[in-house]
Amino acid sequence: MRTSIRVRQLLAGAATTGLLAGGAAVGLAGTASASPAPASVVSGTQHHATCQWHKGHWEKKWVKAHWEKKPVHHKTWHPGHYDHHGTWHKGYWEDNYSYTWVYVPAHWEHHWVKGHWDCRHR
Repeated sequence: MRTSIRVRQLLAGAATTGLLAGGAAVGLAGTASASPAPASVVSGTQHHATCQWHKGHWEKKWVKAHWEKKPVHHKTWHPGHYDHHGTWHKGYWEDNYSYTWVYVPAHWEHHWVKGHWDCRHR
């Protein structure tokens, strides 16, 4: 029983492929019978001769000197103490966050450039 299902699926796939291929052939035959364009005319969408594939790569870029806003984390320890009633209060850390402006001198920076098609119309 299992083999017959596999055979049926194989035959159905082959029939579908045959129908698709036959439909494509009929479609191409219809366009071929239309008056063809002169061979010297190049379609506006075909630029395969001028396109080049550039693989992804690291690229160096010069960055001018500038100011950057950097986050600063301040941790302050408050020691324990006795209040005026004689009750002990434990010490604790207090977290404060702020920003400061830092001068960054000019430097080289590396950034990743994704792979892309370069189609220059020359």
